[in-house]
This record gives sequence, C-alpha cells and structure tokens, in this order.
Amino acid sequence: MTIAAAVTAPTSAPVHVAPRHATPAVVQPRAAPRRDPSPLNPNTPAQALRSASPGGGSSAPAAATDGGARAHIANLDKVLGKPPQVPRPAAAASNKQGQGQEQEQEQEPLNVRHGLLNALNLSFFVPMPGMRARTAADEHMSPRSLMHMQQVLSADSPRASPRCTIAPRWRRLHGEGGWEGLLDPLDSDLRRELLRYGDFVQAAYQAFHSLPTASARHRGLMLPDRSYRPTRSLFATSALSMPPWAKRPNTPEWLTQQSNWVGYVAVCESEREVARMGRRDISIVLRGTATCLEWAENLRASLVPLDGDSSDGADTAGAEEPKVARGFLSLYKTAGEKVKSLSEEVMDEVRRLMDKYKGEELSITIVGHSLGAALALLVADEVATSIPDAPPVAVVSFGGPKVGNAAFVDRLTSSGKVNVLRIVNAGDVVTKVPGVAPLLPHKKEQYQHVGAELRIDSKNSPCLRPDAGPACRHDLEAYLHLIDGFTGTGRPFRHDARRSVIRLLQLQRGNVKKEYVNRARDLGVDPAAPADVGRSMAYGNCAVASPS
Repeated sequence: MTIAAAVTAPTSAPVHVAPRHATPAVVQPRAAPRRDPSPLNPNTPAQALRSASPGGGSSAPAAATDGGARAHIANLDKVLGKPPQVPRPAAAASNKQGQGQEQEQEQEPLNVRHGLLNALNLSFFVPMPGMRARTAADEHMSPRSLMHMQQVLSADSPRASPRCTIAPRWRRLHGEGGWEGLLDPLDSDLRRELLRYGDFVQAAYQAFHSLPTASARHRGLMLPDRSYRPTRSLFATSALSMPPWAKRPNTPEWLTQQSNWVGYVAVCESEREVARMGRRDISIVLRGTATCLEWAENLRASLVPLDGDSSDGADTAGAEEPKVARGFLSLYKTAGEKVKSLSEEVMDEVRRLMDKYKGEELSITIVGHSLGAALALLVADEVATSIPDAPPVAVVSFGGPKVGNAAFVDRLTSSGKVNVLRIVNAGDVVTKVPGVAPLLPHKKEQYQHVGAELRIDSKNSPCLRPDAGPACRHDLEAYLHLIDGFTGTGRPFRHDARRSVIRLLQLQRGNVKKEYVNRARDLGVDPAAPADVGRSMAYGNCAVASPS
C-alpha cells in the first residue's frame, strides 16, 4: 500500500465512550404513531381520506384501496341485510366538492309525508300541492328519504298502514245504501277495504300461477292480511274440452284441462280485527281468466235462463226471465271428474261457516277480477236466493264484464241482501263486453251492468303513460295503483299514496313513464326482471305494501 493511498483512504469514525461518572442522556418519549383515517368508517370525511392517501388520492394504490373498501362495505351490507346505497352521479359529486356551507344548507330532506311520490321527484313531472320546486340540491336525497324510498320499492319490506275502527259504520262501507257519498270523493276507510280485497285476488293469481296443477292449494296460501285464514279451495270446470288436433306436445297440461283452481274461501279469525270491523267477515275470492278453456267459455255470450239448463235450446223463454251468459253459467254449474261444481263448493262452505259462527255478526264479501267478477255475481245471487238467513252480501268487482239481462239485474237488486260495487278503469274493454246477445227473429235482448260504479282512469296516474294499452288498463295491479291514488273526479292523484309500485314496474314496464323506470333502476330495482312468483305475497313475502 502506497503512502498516498494510505493518506487518502477514509478513516472510521472514532467511538466516544461516555465516562462512568457522566450523567446519562434524557430519553425523549416516542411520539404516538400517526393513524390514518379508516376508509370503512362512514363518519370519516372524504377530504381526510384524500389528504391521507399518497399524492392527494390520485395514485393507483389509493384508488385500489378505495375500491376494496367499497366492495368490503357492500359485502357487510349484504350480511347485515342493509339496503344498497344509491350511487351518486359523477357530475353531482364533483359539484359538491366546490360548494360551500351555504349550499349544503339547501340540501334539506324531502318532505317524508309525500312518500313515494315525493321521493320520485314528481314535482318535476306533475305539479302537486304541498311540494316545493325541484332544485339541483334535490338530486341528493337524505338517508331518511332514501330509506323510505327503498322500503316502498322493496318486495320484502311492506310498510304497515294504520287502520282505524270501522265498527260503527261497517254496514255503509259494506254497501248499505249503495255506497252513497263514499265513492266520489273516495272514503279513506273504503279505500283501505278495497285494496285489501284486491290483494286477496292478487294472492289467488300468484297461488295459481306458481302451482297451476296442485290441489288444495289454500294449505300453502299465505294471505297478505294475516287476520284471515283460507278454509276451502274452489275449482271451476268447463263444459268444453280441447279437441285433439288443437293440442300441442309442449303445451302445459293445466292450459287445456277442464277443471282448474279458481279461488278460495277465507274467514277472519283475529278477534282484534273482528272487533275493529264490527263483524266477522267471510271472503270468497275468485281470480280471472287463465286457461284456454276459460277463454273459450268467455266467448259463449248467448243468454240462457239462470235456473234452467244451458243446452243449445234453452234460449227460448221470454225476455222477462233472468238470463246470464252461457259461458259464465257453464263454469259455475259444471262439475268435474274429481271436484264438485263451483256452485256446490261455495254453498257448502258458506253454510258450514255460518253454522260454525252462529250467533255472531257476519258478513259475506265476494271479490273477483275479470272472469272472477262475473262468477262473483252468480255466487251472490245463489247465496241470496238459497240461504234465507244469509248475512249481508257485498260484491266487489274489479274490471268485471256484463253478466246478465235486465231481469237478472232486477233479481239481484230486489233481493235486498246483495250490494254490488263495480270498479271500472276508463278504456278497459272487458267492462264493455258482452255487448248485444245474438239477435233472434222475434226479440232483442241486451246485457246490463248491475250495482254502483267507481270510475278510475289511468291518465290520472303520475306513474303510468297516458297512452297505456288495453292490457295495462285491465291489469289488476294497475287497478289497485289507481284506487290507492284516487281522491275524486277531477282531483289530482293522492300525494301521499304509499302503495308499492314494484309489481307495476315488473308487470307493466312498457306502460310506465320512463322517468320512473330510470329512477327505479338507480335504486337497484330491475324493472325488466319478471315478477318473482316463488316469493310472492301468496307465500308469505308480500309483493305490495299494506293498503294506505
């Protein structure tokens, strides 16, 4: 090693050893470790998360962390059963960062008393009293409004609706006096009763389409109103049969079989509900047309005597004799190979329940939609004529056709026991048929409607399109939606209507306004998804909210 290399080589630093008698240095306390705010904490401000992330939240690792946090929160929400959060538009989120305290104060919660209609920002589409003008701040809704909207649009979260006591006036609500003064404007208690009976028919539709070939279906039927219990299944049998050439290999058997489940009988068994209503109610529920042979019976529109046979030569009596449509009478009186006729089943069950609850205040409510409404009139006529001590009978008809001639109408009204309420949607073709029976050389007979009429119109709905098609105008869920919002002729749609619209979106998506479809999509509801029959209100999970 040269001298120059030795001089220029680095030398190790000298080690200083403190003397034994020196005072040791004071150890400074360690500072607390810096804790970054957790992205899983919903109370952490967004600004704090951006400042804590490297590069002001613009780096790829921060974005990955934020995405993982969102996924983790979504998984927690699924486990805890929380409703999904509504994604905010990117433009609205960027505008919020530049807003000051003054604009944040403008983001007040929407008025909750307007329910779903206010939550859907209907003031932008249809002006309604009590609703303030829509502003940019309304694009962001408070958590309370979002939760309310999520419940109304949820198939598994029906909103309970308070019901007051109707015992002192139940006879008027049941038809005594022909519902005079209760229809226009529509009485709130009567609205609740109509919606409840309409949901009973919806349960019948759901039960049939879920298991169309099953028997004794009422054993698995869970009604939306748990105060009622189904007691008997009802079957209707067609006198027609499907010709062999008309059958197809892939056609379901229930579409062509002669006997099919058509409804049920239920009775109110809750003593609290009996006290609230002032009587024990027996409900007879009948669905509408669903099979090929039922459609064929609907087309047999010739008038036949009500008390005679329905053969081809039965249409020879005088015009004063009560007559009804041949197809309706066939479905009502024909017995099947393994089941009794609908007439026998209903009469046996009504007599059994009257004997079981003998001495109590009773009422009979017969409710049906479309074909079921026509059969309901035949049931009411037989109850009034064959049971002398029958309780008051009310018929609630949703979109029902004409059934009989003027003599049949006089027979129902003169009995003094039957009151009929027809709910008609303007433009519903079914309520206008059958028109004129086939003309004979010596006489001309016409069908006539019976009972009081409650007329509603799809054009008054803020949710449905004004040009809704015939299927929507006859749809039962559309009827119930319109009843829930109807207040009176010439009056706006009820601003605090709370009936769920999820089934209406799924069944009539093409007839629902585009703004509603987009809003439902933002809330995580898929309007294109078919109605979930397996998890319907007929089997315990109510697909609609409670009547409001």
